[in-house]
Amino acid sequence: MSKECDLHKKEKVSTICNLLYQAPPGEFSNVFEDLRTLAQDDELMRQEVAQVCAHHNKNNFTTVRIEGRNILVTRYNDLGGNRFFGPQNKFSFKFDHLSETASKFQLHGVLLDETELWRRALNSALKAYVSSYFPSGDCSVFRKTLKNRQIFVVCIVGHEYKALGFWNTIWKSEWTFALSPVITQVTGIYHLQIHYFNYANLHMTVSKTTEEVLHVIDQAQLAMDFVKLIKAEDNNFQVALIENLQALSEETWGKTVRRRLPVTNTVMNWNKLLTNQNLGTSISKCRI
Repeated sequence: MSKECDLHKKEKVSTICNLLYQAPPGEFSNVFEDLRTLAQDDELMRQEVAQVCAHHNKNNFTTVRIEGRNILVTRYNDLGGNRFFGPQNKFSFKFDHLSETASKFQLHGVLLDETELWRRALNSALKAYVSSYFPSGDCSVFRKTLKNRQIFVVCIVGHEYKALGFWNTIWKSEWTFALSPVITQVTGIYHLQIHYFNYANLHMTVSKTTEEVLHVIDQAQLAMDFVKLIKAEDNNFQVALIENLQALSEETWGKTVRRRLPVTNTVMNWNKLLTNQNLGTSISKCRI
């Protein structure tokens, strides 16, 4: 009997986790509460499903506001034990992935070396760009050490949650490159997710990977050239997205999905058709 109960619990946890992984942007808490009501098991939802909440927040660069600044929650500033640090604020905090709140603040030392000065220059230039082009966006530059190489990871996120307008969307990009002399290779990954739910239930997910090369001369030059690269790639991604949406609208919805009708090049007299239809209905109801 206990084995059957354990199997039933595992199936329930698996189903709930799969549904949460598919939660549209800005709707994770709504999906969680709905599943919590259906499951009728708060302990299961808080303990077994907590890792899904953590994955969602780190994967979507969830922002938490602390002392007037937004800090991104990502796997790059994860200290373990649900603790994260802000590279600009120089402290760490405990993050509740369910309520999305921060607590238990502690000082977190940041090594002020040459790499940190490069990181700050990049972060400052990137903040100016994001604040100009992403009304509800944010960004952060993190540094990692990999095989004695200094690696920069840039996270950018922008979202629009318009529940009353029946749509939610998130735009995020992640950029990685090494701080190497003269030249470095930059790898960028875009991810866009849209949910439209007025008169339809439309989910759209778009991903793209790009690679470019940057020259590394000094801090100011690298920061300026990197922002130029980001701006150009953002524009290219947006233009390609619009073109593909137009093609989807014309080809898929206009020709494939819609039932094909004959083209007669004649004007339809809808009033006459309606009169005839009413007359036909009346006749069919008559008894002979």
